[in-house]
Amino acid sequence: MIPADLAALETVVRTAAREELLERFRHTTRHEKADGSWLTEADLAMQSRLKSALAERHPGIALLGEEMTAAEQQRLLVEAGVAPGDEDSGLWILDPLDGTSNFAAGIPLFSVSLALMRQGRIEAGIVFDPIHDESFAALRGHGATLNGAALRAAAPGIPLAKATACIDFKRLPAALAARIAATPPYSSQRSIGSVALDWCWVAAGRFHLYLQGRQSLWDYAAGSLILAEAGGHADTLDGRPAQLDLVPRSAVCAADRRLFEQWLDYLRAS
Repeated sequence: MIPADLAALETVVRTAAREELLERFRHTTRHEKADGSWLTEADLAMQSRLKSALAERHPGIALLGEEMTAAEQQRLLVEAGVAPGDEDSGLWILDPLDGTSNFAAGIPLFSVSLALMRQGRIEAGIVFDPIHDESFAALRGHGATLNGAALRAAAPGIPLAKATACIDFKRLPAALAARIAATPPYSSQRSIGSVALDWCWVAAGRFHLYLQGRQSLWDYAAGSLILAEAGGHADTLDGRPAQLDLVPRSAVCAADRRLFEQWLDYLRAS
């Protein structure tokens, strides 16, 4: 894939999101899935729309979507891992509506996350916020962009005590969540309800720090590449390398190396 291909793909995602998500925003009902998360008609419509559009443009690349069974997702990952490493092979990883709870409640913070995985690594990623018309994108080795303009994670030049963090307390280990609540090392925290946007907002400097205890492959695939290509830093809580599989992972992020190291020191302190 080349930058021009990525730009064309952004247009496909933008168009689909405007027609499938925005048309249904505040006009759809939600249903609880077996895992307790929410599902709306918009999730299914967006996944179907992009699956068809991508198959037409790239017939040799399969799609793994959040709204598939775990067995089907695992099969696609296995097949992608043994496929030849040519330009026609690979696997799309899609979260058709990241922030379904926000969407269903009428909160205007949600996104579409699409990544391309080849030979065990993410090669391209797009996260589109249709409400604010913001398209974050990255191509491995070519940097990250926001609506086509270069996106570079800048050092905020502030101490840890003055930083703004994005924290999802719900999915953290209880002891760690209690310690952060009791003795936060930063100035203030937020949680916006879309993991893919969390990563991108760190890359854009809107958050200085990020912590999330449990996210799935389709949540972080695109956003993690965007942050990395913007020059940001990420790791897992336990320091184990993140694997591109169906096992949920934690995420610790910061745009600035100095803040990142201080944040990790605090989180990993006994």
